[in-house]
Amino acid sequence: MLKLPGLIDPHVHVREPGQTHKEDWDSATQAALAGGVTMILAMPNTKPPIFDAATLDLALGAAKQKARCDYAQFVGAGPNNADILPALASKSAGLKMYLDSTFGELRLNDMTLWMPHFAKFPKDYPLVLHSESRTMAAGILFAAIYDRPVHIAHISLREEILLIRAAKERGIKVTCEVCPHHLFLTGEEPRMRVSGRTEVRPRLATQVDVDALWENLDVIDCFATDHAPHTVEEKDSENPPPGFPGLETLLPLLLTAVDDGRLTIDRIIEKSVLNPRKIFNLPEQSQTWIEIDENAEYEIHAVDQFTRCGWTPFEGWKVKGKVRKVVLRGKTAFQDGKILVEPRYGQNVRK
Repeated sequence: MLKLPGLIDPHVHVREPGQTHKEDWDSATQAALAGGVTMILAMPNTKPPIFDAATLDLALGAAKQKARCDYAQFVGAGPNNADILPALASKSAGLKMYLDSTFGELRLNDMTLWMPHFAKFPKDYPLVLHSESRTMAAGILFAAIYDRPVHIAHISLREEILLIRAAKERGIKVTCEVCPHHLFLTGEEPRMRVSGRTEVRPRLATQVDVDALWENLDVIDCFATDHAPHTVEEKDSENPPPGFPGLETLLPLLLTAVDDGRLTIDRIIEKSVLNPRKIFNLPEQSQTWIEIDENAEYEIHAVDQFTRCGWTPFEGWKVKGKVRKVVLRGKTAFQDGKILVEPRYGQNVRK
């Protein structure tokens, strides 16, 4: 057995409050443990969104009752909440800013709305940007102007990774993450052009973009799933929502890349444990580790997963490397396909 630290996923959509038919804190944290993830950071674009003290307490209350792995909850930047969010920073995973299309209370469709958040949110707490292409470039400019770190979510394009490399070389305080679906899938495959199940944001890119991500892996700081579950019925509808589940497929895909010689175990630890801990100011989880059967070969099937959504874009993929055991804070939380800790075992790492 290969023994690794428990992984940290800094980008998870738990769907609670408001859309628990897709996922909730119970099912999401079970999926996390099954995937070898012992800490998740939850996104704020729920219904209602997490954008003030009341909604943050709502999300944390649900997490306290249901979570089986450790967690923290982001707050979301909106057009009118820059003054109240600094007081919530210590209770949150950080501030999430949606610089590209979103809706409702988290819509920031004018760069002047970004300015008070960059100026006022405490610099020692993470500021994460959903930004693509030119808005990403604008976000990096803001990082330089306000002299504060920013973390770019789910990069997918060659132009993005090359710009981030250039920014880092000039001392701008920028870090970034990449999702497995942007490393292993392209929008050019015929099967990826015929189904609502391929809808995701950022969209699946070209093989040139995928190759550029692998070629510049040293620039990428974190692996993150952007676990964004929707039901099969929703994905197969006439108006499919964007998003993929990913908590249970992250590590098998990465371990298969190790077996293929494209990745190393040390890089997985760096980008899924050490760097997330540093970027997001997270505590070390004592007496926490996972055990992997490196030689186990199997196919990914949604029917075997704990996520509530019931499907995966990697259905039928052959992978090598299986999570056999997860120990969280000294207690066996998962072993041989079974969750062994109850709801409420997960701890809020910001408390």
